[in-house]
Formats: sequence, C-alpha cells, structure tokens
Amino acid sequence: MAIGDIIGVSKSSASKIVKKVSLALAKLSPRFIKMPQTEEEILKEKQAFYERARLPRIIGSIDCTHVKIQSPGGARAEMFRNRKGYFSINVQTVASTSLKIMDIVARWPGSAHDQTVFDNSAIKRRLHNREFGESILIADSGYANTLHVITPLIQPANDIQNVFNEAVTRTRNPVERQYGVWKRRFPILAVGIRVKLATALNIIVATAVLHNIAIEENEDEPVDDPEMNVNVNEECMVEASIGPNYVNARDFLLSEYIPSAATLKVFGATHFGCQLLAVTMV
Repeated sequence: MAIGDIIGVSKSSASKIVKKVSLALAKLSPRFIKMPQTEEEILKEKQAFYERARLPRIIGSIDCTHVKIQSPGGARAEMFRNRKGYFSINVQTVASTSLKIMDIVARWPGSAHDQTVFDNSAIKRRLHNREFGESILIADSGYANTLHVITPLIQPANDIQNVFNEAVTRTRNPVERQYGVWKRRFPILAVGIRVKLATALNIIVATAVLHNIAIEENEDEPVDDPEMNVNVNEECMVEASIGPNYVNARDFLLSEYIPSAATLKVFGATHFGCQLLAVTMV
C-alpha cells in the first residue's frame, strides 16, 4: 500500500506533492543547516566538543553516510553503485554535539570516496579561509590528516598516543549518533528512496532540515531499531603524505593536548576524562 492510498490521492498526485514539498523544505536549508557564525557561537560549539574528551579547537565532527536510491539510469548509473553493491548517494555531514546537521553535501554518487567529497566541498574552503578562526574538524581514518581535519593515529606508538586516539573516538562520536537518529526519524534514508534522482537529493536535504527543527523543538529521539542499517561509511585509511605541515597539524594538537611530561601521569584519568587508560611516567 502506498501513502497515496492512505490519504486518498492518486500515485501521480502524491508524487507531485512529495516533489514540491521536498524542494520547498530543501530551500530552507540555509536557515536551518548552518555552521556557527558569530564568535560566541563558535566558542560555544568548541567548548561543547572540548568537554567530551578535552580536545581543543574542535568545531564539528565530519563523516559520510550512504543513502540508498534506485538506479538513476543512463550512462552514469554505475557511478552510483557503492562498494557494497547498491546504488546510493554518499552524503557528507558535519555534526554538532547536539547532533544537529551543521553542514551537508548531498550530491555525490555512491562510488565517490569520502575524501573526494570533502576536497570538493564548501566547508573545506571555509576552513582554509579561516572563517572559523583556528577551529578544526575531527574525522575518522577515512580522511586525510590535514591542517583543518584531525584524524586518529593509524599506528599509535605509545600509551599517550593510544589515549589520544581514544579521545578522538569519543570526540567524533556525535556524527555517528547523528546518522542513527536522523535515519530512525526518516526511515526512507535507510530503506531507500525510490524517486527520480533530483527529487531524491531534495528529500535528503529536506529530512536534514526537519531533523534540525526536531532538535530545536526538543523532540524525543526515535527509539533504536536494531534491524535498521544506518550505513555509516566504513573507514578506509588514507593517512596523508602531502607535506609536513599537514602531518604536523595533528602533532601540534598533540603538543597542545600534552604540554609537558610532568603531567603525563594524570592524563589518562583526568585530563582526557577517560577512565579506561591511565598513563604513567616511565
């Protein structure tokens, strides 16, 4: 049974309504999907991330997720087939600690790598132009470690680096939680959007707008559905080797985070806010 049957309209009429409403909602995205803009907003978001695991300068958590679609047809159809074998849009978002979608890119085919999506995004240019000051994003190892995006160490060499990786994991967790909540609110994102490609892209952005409105209105999170696959992208490690400045960005953060050897003994339990690891001086 289609939704048109329930509300008493024809399939063609229901399709037209979905197309118009999703487009209207998507056009509201500049109002409801936005990064912190004022100094006060930027500081507030960085403080919220800092309180998760004491990592400074973080303004958002970034990742990509696959939204299943039907085959778009045509010569480019196979570009939309992802590594798991189904057709999808690889959607990039930046999450706040409250799970709001602060930035979204919903136009890349499922075969596109997360790093490719980011490299061609407006948020990368905005970070490069220091629109948010010294703020940086936090990501998993599917992204290159750069001046503006910090990722975990792929091969941590000591306890301090292991603790740092634990802090990165805890700090970037909001984006994974965001995908779960977003897709439970709008199951169509998980089970698949069966409309023309242009309308599918509008539906993705429209649901992001509604997701943020739900958070602003303090709506309860939808209950967990263990059978729902939220399709958070698997990490594909891409440790960057594109110049010392990029690698040193994470090293600089480590040096900010660990100011002196004299304080190492308390980092594991206190400074990191992590009781799983307690680092002691040798």
